[in-house]
Amino acid sequence: MMAALTDNTPDMAGGAQAGPEPARVVEALELLLGPPSDGDSAAEPGPEPALSPETLRRNAAALEERLSGAAGWAALRQLRAAVLSRAPALAAGAAGAEPGWAAACGLLALLLCLKERLAALAAAAPAAPAAPGAPPPPGADTLSVGQERAVRRALRAAVGLGLLPHLPPGLGPAPGLGPPPATRGARLFAAVAALVEVARLPALGAPLLARHLRLLLSGLCGLGHGPAALCQGVSEAERAQCREALRDILDRVYQPLAVQELLILQGQPKQRRAGAGAAPGWLRRLCGHLLSERLLRPGGVQAVVRGVLEGTDGGAGAEAAALDWRKCDAVGKILAACPQQCLSLQDYYRQVCPQILDLLHIQDKVAARQFQRVATTTLLTMAREQPQLAEQHLLQPLLAPLRRCCQAAELSLEDLTAGAVLVPEAELGSCVEDVLKVYVVGNDSSSLLLGSLQSVLGVVFSLYSFAKQNVSYLRSPCQDILLWFLEKAEREQSLAVLEGLARLSSHVPTLHPQCQLRVGSEGGAAIVVGEPSSDEDEALYQKISLEQCQVESLVELLSHCQKSGLAGDFFIHCLKELTQVAAEDEAAPGPAVEPGGSLLELEQSQARQGRKVLVLQLVAALCEGVSDTVFTDIVQLKSSDFVVLKRLVPLLEELSHTYPDPLTQELASDLRIAICTHGACSPSTLGTAASSLLGRRPGMAAQSPADPPGTAPSPAAPRHSHGSPSARGDRSGGQSTCPEPSAPGASAAPCGDSLAPAGLQELLLSAYDPQPPSRAAALRQLTSLVTQRHPEALRLQEKLLQVFLENVQHEDAFVYLSAIQGISLLSSEYPERILPVLLAQYKCPAQGTEDAMAAATRMKLGEVLMRVTRALGDMVFQHREPLIRAFLRGARDPDSALRASSLSNLGELCQHLGFQLGSIIQEVTCCVTAIARTDPEAEVRRAAVHVVVLLLRGLSEKVTEVLQDVLRDLYRLLKRVVTAESDAATVLQAQLALEELDTAVRSALFPPQTLQKKIVVLP
Repeated sequence: MMAALTDNTPDMAGGAQAGPEPARVVEALELLLGPPSDGDSAAEPGPEPALSPETLRRNAAALEERLSGAAGWAALRQLRAAVLSRAPALAAGAAGAEPGWAAACGLLALLLCLKERLAALAAAAPAAPAAPGAPPPPGADTLSVGQERAVRRALRAAVGLGLLPHLPPGLGPAPGLGPPPATRGARLFAAVAALVEVARLPALGAPLLARHLRLLLSGLCGLGHGPAALCQGVSEAERAQCREALRDILDRVYQPLAVQELLILQGQPKQRRAGAGAAPGWLRRLCGHLLSERLLRPGGVQAVVRGVLEGTDGGAGAEAAALDWRKCDAVGKILAACPQQCLSLQDYYRQVCPQILDLLHIQDKVAARQFQRVATTTLLTMAREQPQLAEQHLLQPLLAPLRRCCQAAELSLEDLTAGAVLVPEAELGSCVEDVLKVYVVGNDSSSLLLGSLQSVLGVVFSLYSFAKQNVSYLRSPCQDILLWFLEKAEREQSLAVLEGLARLSSHVPTLHPQCQLRVGSEGGAAIVVGEPSSDEDEALYQKISLEQCQVESLVELLSHCQKSGLAGDFFIHCLKELTQVAAEDEAAPGPAVEPGGSLLELEQSQARQGRKVLVLQLVAALCEGVSDTVFTDIVQLKSSDFVVLKRLVPLLEELSHTYPDPLTQELASDLRIAICTHGACSPSTLGTAASSLLGRRPGMAAQSPADPPGTAPSPAAPRHSHGSPSARGDRSGGQSTCPEPSAPGASAAPCGDSLAPAGLQELLLSAYDPQPPSRAAALRQLTSLVTQRHPEALRLQEKLLQVFLENVQHEDAFVYLSAIQGISLLSSEYPERILPVLLAQYKCPAQGTEDAMAAATRMKLGEVLMRVTRALGDMVFQHREPLIRAFLRGARDPDSALRASSLSNLGELCQHLGFQLGSIIQEVTCCVTAIARTDPEAEVRRAAVHVVVLLLRGLSEKVTEVLQDVLRDLYRLLKRVVTAESDAATVLQAQLALEELDTAVRSALFPPQTLQKKIVVLP
């Protein structure tokens, strides 16, 4: 009968013009069902309470009377007769004596009539194209709202009367209920065939499949795949038609919905229909097979995940499913298991793994957490169960963008033109984020994952170092990836990787020498083929700069590994390398290559010399960055380590006497003392020197304001030059008087907790010592006293300010950075007293100084003022006008460097003030506009535009309120800079400012829509 129903065409009904109107068919459906009851909109199918057997007989008689004699019903009578002639089972049922089945057959016949008429109208009158800007006109087969309601009611009654009572046991009514088994199969096939045919038309199939898909699938499964005893009266050809219809419907519906319905049919009792028993074994096996087919389809993985998690709408259900991690893990383990009907495990991985990686790229924020966990669980499970296949189909595609530009990549870059994009920005950023999700968030430290990640760590480190120099969102994920590997790997493997990142070995493949990183337009980075430099000096400078930047990045990375002891272990490893270098130099003090040697010997000699330089550079950077913590944590150093380190003592002794730089002499002598005493006596300048050198970097100067008093040298015996024996004697004597850290009560009496006035005077005298290390150490100790609010230091605060101001003019960075730190601490403690003095010094430097020295001193004072501004926070508003006037005056100075520095300080101050700028914004705007337009120096114009960037960034959403009077002038200025400025960096700053302005104006013009409901309580 299903084939007969499928073969019909609109012409069999007399064409589009001769058939009845759809409204007539709907009227017949309403006449057969009677007036709607209160429960006709329920989702669960079944007979309505008002449709008693007597009512069904009366409604059927009324319909037959209307069809036989009423005017305008002849066309429907003819169409209904034609439909029943092609479906003998429906014709026999409609004429039968059983009211329920007769009404079901009548409803199904009328629904088939409606389907044919709508299809004929759609074929005869195709939808007209919509006018420009107008919505598309409705099609000829479109039903009205009232007609759709009547059709849904008819479908519900047809399923409840014709399909549900005849379902097999386990799917339908309990055993013993429903029609006799001899007639159940034939009736079920007649109802299912009619509903399948109705579902072919989208206008009728949408409500049918949306509300009654599970029951329709149940009928098709029972007829097509159930036992023969359940299908009495159904031929084998009809069962084959049911199997084909089942697959056709499953392919047509929304796949997550199909997965949900199959899972319920498979046997989840909590979700099955009330009254239904457990699913029979044949149905569970069939649903499992059908689910596997859904999984193996294109896009099947995402459909299965959405269907299981029930989070397709992104609403509260998705939020709850995101928290249910057990369900996500269960789905991941299911995806990792190969279905039985799959030909081979290799084919399954080849088909499913790309879809699993696509789960990491879901854009919906709520659903992304679910899919990310499912993808991570699946990948880790596959990596444990099938490591070779997982590496081939999951890890290699995941890391492909990073491996493509690796030094060991089998890619002929010579065939690519210079400037060609090897890895686009979007692909590289997506790859880094995927690695973070899988490795770091997944947190599985198996050997397979660690080994695969190690092959691309060199590229990740290069990207991390590049992101440190630029503004990029890739810095944080790259840092997390590197730190995760260093933490999870074995200590020997981590040290080998660090050695490879430092280019001391080849354990880690690095970025290909012909590849370069380029700043992306979306805040990321792209990898391109570099252009060979024709200038050898420029190429050498770029190479040295890159190596220096990578060394600094490695030291900063190690600064996060100090708690685990990795930083100390690597520091010792580098010192051992330095010992080996020193031993090689002692063994071969002569020239490395004899005159007339071969080219190979020359290249080997150059490689050894380069390694020596790299080791020295790395040790120096580690001493600067992490040595203070390494030598204070004695647990990290063993006796065997000190045995090795003692080989450095003669070299450090010679270095402390002969090296021209006093700071290096100081560090060498302190290292020698720490090694000789096994760290029990660690001189204070070891940490002081490192802290002062760290102050050269932005944001690091205030990291260690002062060393603890217990580690400081005694104020009563200020240290002098290391060159004289007396100085060395004083040092050793002073160190011997300090108790060791392990001595009882050593921490109860620090050396600097109670400082006599004579000791303070000696510190003030040491602040004028001709040797920079001694002077800097005294300044740091004075700063520490200010921090501790020592009563003598507070009483002499004006004297301390004078000492700090005089030392600011010193040319040694170790000294003037210590002085800057002391002034900033004094000013933040007593701003009302200290700030006027600083502002006076900033306006008029000391008399008798040269112009260059005066400009440098004023720039240092500007740094002090900005540190004070950061420390004061919101309290800086009290000192707003004198600070802004001072910086505006500095912006008109003849010295270009001072002008740029003043503008930079002005921009940061405006960012801190935000909406508290007030009317003074007019002066700032006029000054910045004039400088950006007329200043001859590019760096000054760049700083002026940067002021606008910081101002907009500080105001954020309040831009339109605070800058409403000058907003147009600023916009015109920025547009002029973008179009007319020759300096690329200035243009970039202007573009950043325009982006900030665009964001602020858009948020003001188009505020986010918030849905809220106001409840008013009446008195």
